[in-house]
Amino acid sequence: MEFPEDLRYSSDHEWVRTANEQSARVGVTEYATEQLGDIVFVTLPEEGAEVTAGEPCGELESTKTVEDLVSPVTGVVTGVNQLVIDSPEMVNSDQYGDGWLFDVQLADDADLDDLMEADAYAEQVEA
Repeated sequence: MEFPEDLRYSSDHEWVRTANEQSARVGVTEYATEQLGDIVFVTLPEEGAEVTAGEPCGELESTKTVEDLVSPVTGVVTGVNQLVIDSPEMVNSDQYGDGWLFDVQLADDADLDDLMEADAYAEQVEA
C-alpha cells in the first residue's frame, strides 16, 4: 500500500496535504478505500462550512457500508472536489491525486501536530 511521505495522516484514515501554514487539502487513504470497497456516493461539507478535527463532516457510501467522513483538521471549507461527487469511483482509483475531497482554511495549525507521518500511519494499519 502507498502512503506518500509528504502527507500527514489521521487515525480515521484521512490524509492532509498542506499548501502552507493556513490551508490544507483533505482526502482518504488507500487503506480506507480498500476497507470500504467500491465507493458509490460521496457527501462532502459545503464550501464555507466549519469543520472540527475529530468530528464527522460528510459520508462515504460504498457497496459494503456507509462511513462517516471525519475531519482531520479544524477550519473553514474553502473548496470541494466536484469530480468525486460526480464520479465517486475517483476516491478508489486516485486517492492521493484527483480523488481528494475538500480544501480547508486552517483555524489552528496545531491540529497538524496531532496527525501522523507516513511511517507511523503505516505501522498503525499494518498492526
